[in-house]
Amino acid sequence: MAKDEKFIKLAKAILEEVGEKENIINAAHCATRLRFNLRDENVPNDEKIKEIKGVLGVIRAGGQLQVIIGQDVSKVYDEVCKIIGVKSNDMIDENNKPKEKITIKSVLNGILDVLSGSLVPAIPVITASAFFKMFAALFGPSMFNIISDKSDFYVLSTFVGDAGFYFFPVLIGYTSAKKFKVSPIMGILLGAIMLHPTFTGLVGKEFSVYGIPCSVQNYGSTILPIILSVWVMSYVERFFNKYLPSALRSVFAPAFTIVVMLPIALCVLGPAGSFLGNYICNGIIALGGISGFLGVAIIGATFEFLVMSGMHMILIAFLFQVFATAGHENFVAVGMAAATYAVAGMCLGAALRIKDSEQKSLSFGFLISLLVGGITEPGLYGVGVRYKKPLLGLVAGGFAGGLYMGILHLGHYTLIPSTNIIGILAFTGNGVSNLVNGIIGCIISVIVAAVVTYFFGFDKNDPIVKGN
Repeated sequence: MAKDEKFIKLAKAILEEVGEKENIINAAHCATRLRFNLRDENVPNDEKIKEIKGVLGVIRAGGQLQVIIGQDVSKVYDEVCKIIGVKSNDMIDENNKPKEKITIKSVLNGILDVLSGSLVPAIPVITASAFFKMFAALFGPSMFNIISDKSDFYVLSTFVGDAGFYFFPVLIGYTSAKKFKVSPIMGILLGAIMLHPTFTGLVGKEFSVYGIPCSVQNYGSTILPIILSVWVMSYVERFFNKYLPSALRSVFAPAFTIVVMLPIALCVLGPAGSFLGNYICNGIIALGGISGFLGVAIIGATFEFLVMSGMHMILIAFLFQVFATAGHENFVAVGMAAATYAVAGMCLGAALRIKDSEQKSLSFGFLISLLVGGITEPGLYGVGVRYKKPLLGLVAGGFAGGLYMGILHLGHYTLIPSTNIIGILAFTGNGVSNLVNGIIGCIISVIVAAVVTYFFGFDKNDPIVKGN
């Protein structure tokens, strides 16, 4: 009961600072953050929100006010929804959203918001699929060779693992439909149409939709084509729902929506999104090749700053597609691993250096939160941003671990979208050496970050490290 009261109190305090229900257009949450779309973004005082007990930090990104809570964010979000009287994932006010002046910043914020809203809900599916791919990699011929690649278990693990990635258009069709306020089942249907075996069998052949030439693509494992298509479908569906008589709407609105969307999705947005996605993915791969081991080290040193800005979702979105297309990734994912364990090292160094018992306990708690729950943000904000100088340890640890792994050209061959201790198993799938050196690289990140944080992360006269 005490815990429930804590979440209720925290939710009320946050709502009071953001302007209550009257100032909220929409509220959502991801793994660690409450995300508010506000009518008047000048109402909240970020510093006052940061002072609320239980709040780890505040970010404005993607057109949202993001309040960082940590692992208990879903419980706080549930209380927020109860207080303002809406169901989870419902738009609070979609009719009175103020028109925002179109600028480069607003467009970029919108892209970040869409990617986050479409991809984050799909992560549990990707995680489940990744575990099956990990089983096949660990116990199959490439690692411990316990099972044959002809065995039923290996075949089962392989196709179950591939399913989550191949059917991205269906999964993202659902999540992006929720984001764009389209009927989710229509998003699923559009994704299924783009993956139908008859359609994909037409790749390389002449085909038309209503006489419009169609460049047929294989949309398996793609992200952008379905997001773009569902975005346009949101306007088409709303049009028919608005203008068709209510007696005809339930039958004809879905049918007419798909009739209109077929040439748009299959002839225009699908090929355009596929081209853009491949172009960006190939660009990331090429950048990794050009920058080499130094590029991995730079990703390791700077990735957590992208997390603070919300820009990391762009990299993660295309990391998913690169992995689904190529089967491995040797640049961004490896640098991210180094950055993650640098956060762990920073928390460890701070916990060992700090004398204040409460803050020491918090730092150890942040470390455990990362290693067990896979959440970096409590440590990132609770230690790094709060005390500032420990960020030196974060940068040094990420750079050192990334440099080691980059020099050895290590890669992630099993996509495990988790930053907890199990995330190390992403290095499975390309022999024992890749896994062992991946673990060593992560340990280097931890040790370097801890040492730098311990010796250079705090002023000697700071009361928090001098004790009572």
